[in-house]
Amino acid sequence: MVHPGDKTARLRRRKAAIRHAQVPPSVELELFVPLKPNQTEREAIWGIQIRKYGRKPSDFDLVQLAKATEGLTGSEIESVFVDSLFLAFDQDWEPSDLDVAGVLTEFVPLSKLMAEQIAGLRNWARGRARLATSMVEGEGGGRRIAA
Repeated sequence: MVHPGDKTARLRRRKAAIRHAQVPPSVELELFVPLKPNQTEREAIWGIQIRKYGRKPSDFDLVQLAKATEGLTGSEIESVFVDSLFLAFDQDWEPSDLDVAGVLTEFVPLSKLMAEQIAGLRNWARGRARLATSMVEGEGGGRRIAA
């Protein structure tokens, strides 16, 4: 018998569920990570990523960045910021909101790239898995962060 708190057993069950759903490896983590953070969460993610790379969040308009990145995952937001760092450094200046906007014009999020597979995975998981977070009223598909 397996102890319910056994992390290895839980991981094996998750991997079996993923194999059953024929989830591509690139989407495996997205099954267990929130797919679409809401506005407030995206603002927090932007602040975290900007600090992570040694910049001051106050130098950026977090509200506008969060609006511009609706539908992106946290890892995609990080990728956009890293790309904007490279873009700015290539021009010998510090990154700004405009650099982020430039990167976003060419960025294709996973939610668009693999829309059909993600929709299929969500349909498969409905009734078979529990939500990782609770829904927030007034924001379609949003969640609440416990702060």
